Amino acid sequence: MTKSLGKELATYDIAVNCITPAAAKTAIFDQLTEEHINYMLSKIPRGRFVEVAEIAALAAFCASADCAFTTGAVFDISGGRATY
Repeated sequence: MTKSLGKELATYDIAVNCITPAAAKTAIFDQLTEEHINYMLSKIPRGRFVEVAEIAALAAFCASADCAFTTGAVFDISGGRATY
């Protein structure tokens, strides 16, 4: 959908990109069992959860003029977890 909309809206100077993060350790982790947290972590090749600040930095880049020509992109910040 991102790639399709990115191409379709490009002539209107509208960028469409998406960010695909791994799990980030936030307050919601307090509701999860240690077993489930360890299972999620085992799926991330980098061996750690993404930091919220890392996702925020990528989002800031995507919204900046430095990314103005990019459209239809998938910004993978999954620590290698993503499979296509």
